Amino acid sequence: MPRPAPYLEVADALHARILAGEWRIGERLPSRARLAEEYGVGRNVTQRAVDRLITEGLLEGRAGSGTYVRVPRERLLMVRSRHGAPSLAAMKERGRAGAWDAHSEVRVPAPAAIAERLAIGPGDLCVNTHYEFLADGQPVQLSDSWEPMAVTDGTPIMLPEEGPLAGKGVVERMRSIGVDIETVIELPRPARATREQANLLGIGVGDLVLRIERTIYDTDRRPVETADIVIPDVRREVAYEFAVERHGK
Repeated sequence: MPRPAPYLEVADALHARILAGEWRIGERLPSRARLAEEYGVGRNVTQRAVDRLITEGLLEGRAGSGTYVRVPRERLLMVRSRHGAPSLAAMKERGRAGAWDAHSEVRVPAPAAIAERLAIGPGDLCVNTHYEFLADGQPVQLSDSWEPMAVTDGTPIMLPEEGPLAGKGVVERMRSIGVDIETVIELPRPARATREQANLLGIGVGDLVLRIERTIYDTDRRPVETADIVIPDVRREVAYEFAVERHGK
């Protein structure tokens, strides 16, 4: 069986020493040159080992100062349920004021995979909105949303983040134009962060993420929105809540 790459061996050794308490949270590690000498490897090897531990969130680099043991990130619970996401007020009460950046493009031809999910033809025009959600100023979720222009074109809600119902969500926006939502289907899958996702979320390329494929249907079972939601595993733990209908005897 081949040996692991030298930088992985060094990373594992440093990881074990940190967990054993040799360096406490907030404490500075020895220089890369000193670590290279200690392990009998080149500086490039210790550089890769330290970079790996930074990507994993165990260490952090400070410009002009060195590398330090990082304060552990809190992995927050994200509950997904029929009631939707928690309100902004609720997040503020927990000290985690939610915010988001959004950018919409109109008249975007639907790619084949999106068209299939929306039950429209490939190339049919959509509004495509890219979201970056923040909590305490930290990126915690990405979403790429598609709405068929056949549903919203010419209405006040065509752009999700503009107009009288900006930011109100798909259900309320659609209701305002006479489209009642009945069903939401979510398909969660584990995935690895692409370079673009990693750059936006501040995580490493290949880090574990949860990719949720969500499609929203009206009362006629017509898809009116579909989205790809990306949640970094290191920042969020996702739980699903289901209500149980209670019938009288």
